[in-house]
Order: sequence, then structure tokens, then C-alpha cells
Amino acid sequence: MPSLLADLLRNQVSVIVGSLQGAQAAKSAGVTIPVVFSTSDDPVKHGFVETLNRPGGNMTGVYLFTAELEGKRLGLLHDLLPKATIMAVLLDARHPVADAQLREVQAASARLGVQLVVLRANSDHDFEAVFASLMKQKAEALLVCSSPLFYNKRDQLVALAAHHNIPAASELRDFATAGGLLSYGNSLSDVYRQLGVYAGRLLKGTKPADLPVVRPTKFELVINLKTARRLGINISDNLLLLADEAIE
Repeated sequence: MPSLLADLLRNQVSVIVGSLQGAQAAKSAGVTIPVVFSTSDDPVKHGFVETLNRPGGNMTGVYLFTAELEGKRLGLLHDLLPKATIMAVLLDARHPVADAQLREVQAASARLGVQLVVLRANSDHDFEAVFASLMKQKAEALLVCSSPLFYNKRDQLVALAAHHNIPAASELRDFATAGGLLSYGNSLSDVYRQLGVYAGRLLKGTKPADLPVVRPTKFELVINLKTARRLGINISDNLLLLADEAIE
């Protein structure tokens, strides 16, 4: 990331749009040009902004709902499997919001009255062992928590879930379109539209300090009916009505 940042600076860009890691690199390098970030972790905690409403420096952007929605995702998965008593959650051990994600899922599992099996992975090389542990502990469903690792390796995770006949849910719609049972989370197209809007305003002279950090307002529920049929899961009409997309 520092070398990519250095390349942008050599090209004398006027605005940088980046992820949490990109914003971290810009902050560490003392970059003074405007930066628009998307982050799943608290930008105040990382020192990117003073407050969400008054950023106060050269950075602003979008603060994603990720950890906060993990409990909602577990609840949706349980809605599809109301008789499930043991549910597993997979965490990216290196993701900065993993602890917050676990707290949300633990609180949700307590409300739902289900036993929670906590699994962690450092890389895709851990996936086989994760599913072996999941099966050994007789988990009936899997929540794959939000992380760049799991998003990039979603095809591998979906294939393992299919091989073991495990209903699986995650954050972004690409997980469901790849064959996962369901996804619920931020609309990435909406998030990147907002990043583009802010980048455009900064290029026209608005200061980052005058643009409050925003939170997404659009969320997507996608259910893969083909996967549900293969797993023998009946989707209620009420849940189908809530879905933004049902994949046949």
C-alpha cells in the first residue's frame, strides 16, 4: 500500500479514494491532499477524523455497517432454519473488526437461544480445517463474517459449504450469487456512488473538513433459491417479500 500511495503522489493526484488500509497509508505518510475513505472500522479511532460530523482534517468518507449487521445476518439465517440449535461463525482472525463482530454475533445467538461455534481463519489455507471442525461440532449453519479475505475467497467457501451441505450466509450479494444461501449487507454500488460524489465535490473545491462522514442507507437481502432447494430449505413468503433479489 505505501508503494501504491507513493505512485499516486508522483502523479500529483488531487484526491485519493481508498479503503481503510489506503487511509492508514496516507495518514502514516503525512499526506495533506484530500482523502475519501471507505472503512468498516471506526475512523475516529484510527485518527482519520476528529468526529463523524466534523472531520476536521483532510479526510472524510463512508463508515460502513459491518460488525453491527453480523447479528442481523445470524438472525436471518436462523429465520431460514428455525429448528437449528448449533450455529457456527467464521471470523477473519486478522480483520481489525473481528472482536466487534464476535460480540454482535454472541449477543444475537443469546437472543436466539442457539449454541455458537466460533471458528477463525488466518488465510484460505485454513478453510479445510475450519469446515472439518464445523462438522465435528455438528453445526447446522455457518455465518461467514465480513472481511476482504472471505470476500475474495467466496467461491472457495461456497464450494466447501456445498460439499458439506451447510447453509451459509455472509455480507455482500456476491456471496449469494456465487451459491451461498443468503447475503445481507451494505449495497456496494451505493457506497461507491457516495465515494464518487464526495470525490467530485472535493475536486470542485469543497474541503474534507466540511463533508461529514456518512453511513450507508441502502442494504440488500439476496436469497439463493437454487441453493435452498438443494439443501431442502423452504423459504417463507414473508422472507421472500423482504428479499431484494431471489436467485432462481
